[in-house]
Parts: sequence; C-alpha cells; structure tokens
Amino acid sequence: MCYKVMKIIVAEHLGMCFGVRDAIGQAERLAAEAPLTILGQLVHNPAVREQLRAQGVKEQHSLPTDGSQRVMITAHGVSDARRAQLQQRGLDVADGTCPLVKHAHTQLRQLVASGYSPVVIGLPNHVEVRGLTEDFAEAVIVNDFADIARLPRVPRFGIISQTTQPIGRVHTLVEAIRHARRRMMRTTRSH
Repeated sequence: MCYKVMKIIVAEHLGMCFGVRDAIGQAERLAAEAPLTILGQLVHNPAVREQLRAQGVKEQHSLPTDGSQRVMITAHGVSDARRAQLQQRGLDVADGTCPLVKHAHTQLRQLVASGYSPVVIGLPNHVEVRGLTEDFAEAVIVNDFADIARLPRVPRFGIISQTTQPIGRVHTLVEAIRHARRRMMRTTRSH
C-alpha cells in the first residue's frame, strides 16, 4: 500500500470570537444560580450547546412560555423593541450582547438620529442583522450588488455592517453604493 503524506496547517486564530466566548461564560455563571433560557442559539458548536444543556441551560427562539423568568440575549443582540418586550413581560433579562454588536447598535441609532437613511451590510436573515434593523422600518439590508438597486433616493445614507462581515467585502459594497449614489443624483442647479 502506498500512503500519501498530508500536511495539516492549523490556523493561528481558531475557535469562537470573544463575544461568544464571554457570553458562554456568562450563561454558565447564570445557570449555576438559577434556571436560564437563552433566546436563540448562543453558539453553533453542537458540543458546546450540549454542555450548556447539561448545565440546565435551555434554548428557545421565541419568548418563554414555560414559566422561565431569567432569559439571556445572545451575543448577536436584539432590537430595542424586543428588549422592551422582554422587560414588559417582567423577565429577568441578562444581556450577552457582544460589545462590538452593541457598538453597531449605538452607531446605527446615532446615524438615524442625525437624519441618515439606514443601510446595513449583511445577511438578511442573520439574527444580528434582524436585531439591528427591527427598530428601523426604513432600513435597507445590502447583501450583494443586486440589493443596491433597492436603495431609496434619499439625501444621505448611514452605512454600518454586520460585525462578522469580511472587511474587504464591506469596503467593496460601500464603494458600489457610492457609485450607485452618484448615478442616482441629478443636478438641477442652473449654471
């Protein structure tokens, strides 16, 4: 028999981001104190999810109906409307939102308050993007070049991105939006 040698290169950075890692630690600490329901998937890794289940952590994508009083927001964050809904139900809400995602929420709120039309570069069905856009009915999600055609004709855009988008991809789409914006504008000034 002839065997070929395969070289395996392990990435320098391997594993989960710090926001998810911190949220897992927070969930473990909270679950040790009282029952905890996480609103959504805290992590995609099945082994980690099973480990959390073994510690009594439940996952639920909708509001708890089983009498759970302590819930946790995932690292992906939620909209302000969703957060208010949780508080109105009298739930004890633990916030596991990643600091980078919190920053994106703050930036988007500031852009809208300053009169910019909100644009979010990211995956339309991603939980982070839903959390960013749910508070702003006028928000447009741009995932690819075709989405740019749906941009409204407004004086100015405020653009942010889903925090896990590759930066090169974000820059490419921002440049495409700038180019499309120039095509949308028409000079009506008399010379």
